[in-house]
Amino acid sequence: MSLNMFLGVIAVIIFLSILILVHELGHFLLAKKFGLLVEEFGFGLPPRLWGKKIGETVYSINALPFGGFVKIYGEDTDAISGGMRDFRNLFVWKRAIIIAAGVLMNFLLGWLVISVVFSIGLPPAVLITDVRPNSPAGGIGLQAGDKIIDFTKVDEFVRYIDQNRGKEITLKIERSGKEISFEATPRINPPVGEGALGIGLVEAGLPKQNIARSFAEGFKASVEMIKAIFIALFNLISRAVVGKATLEQVAGPVGIVKITAQAGSLGFIYLLQLLALISLNLAVINIFPFPALDGGRLLFLLIEKIKGSPLPVKFEKYANAAGMALLLFLMAIITIKDISRFL
Repeated sequence: MSLNMFLGVIAVIIFLSILILVHELGHFLLAKKFGLLVEEFGFGLPPRLWGKKIGETVYSINALPFGGFVKIYGEDTDAISGGMRDFRNLFVWKRAIIIAAGVLMNFLLGWLVISVVFSIGLPPAVLITDVRPNSPAGGIGLQAGDKIIDFTKVDEFVRYIDQNRGKEITLKIERSGKEISFEATPRINPPVGEGALGIGLVEAGLPKQNIARSFAEGFKASVEMIKAIFIALFNLISRAVVGKATLEQVAGPVGIVKITAQAGSLGFIYLLQLLALISLNLAVINIFPFPALDGGRLLFLLIEKIKGSPLPVKFEKYANAAGMALLLFLMAIITIKDISRFL
């Protein structure tokens, strides 16, 4: 494993821990706000390594460093004590707010981090996002995440390449903080949709903003990202319904590690951008009305409100277990595709 990939693994573990912990913190704070008995707030997942009871809540550190959890009294039992500190005895709308608080926290974190990025700013750059196999770029070893030196606009670079089709040119690339030169010959008649070099490109860079404008621009950017994620998820589900779904554009743990390693090689500010994007993605995915997700729990509350009585806890547990099993199955398929893609 390369140093970049190792650092990518570490960064992903830290990212997921922060994102899930912030998510659970939302549930914790709202449960406390509504006066519920919070039995435990855990950092990481069991088995427990250390715990200390402060007031009525146990604060624990657990062995698996992936996020955290909140244990609220009465959440996982059919028995209702009759007291207002029991989760299942709380008004439906208050329970809904507690459940939705995790999603809100992920959005707020994404907004905050994007705002920080706006306040710092990013220098303009042209980045390679994709390298097609059997292309000139693939043949000389260009990689996704490489930064093209001497160009700050995609159209300027494309114009330069088009003017030199069939001629050998020197490309200067920045990778992991080092400048590398490559000799390449752009194709005169490339395959449809590939371009003369066979690479995908994107413009990076943000002008530095003052604090107030950073938060305003950060909010607008976060909302636009949320919209784009919803549209992408809707399109994926729509294609799945008609049997035309593809997971090529979906990244699992291995894919996220590779993307994180690439972002880290470009600089810390790009890691912040990625953290914000993942946080906003988690917000959208978690609000989706599917068992095992917060959106599924909100759906159960809606059903409870309509029928006038809560669903049996056993039913919710079985539904959530089935939903989690399906999610893990999909994650395994995506991970296998990630591994095969990067081998």
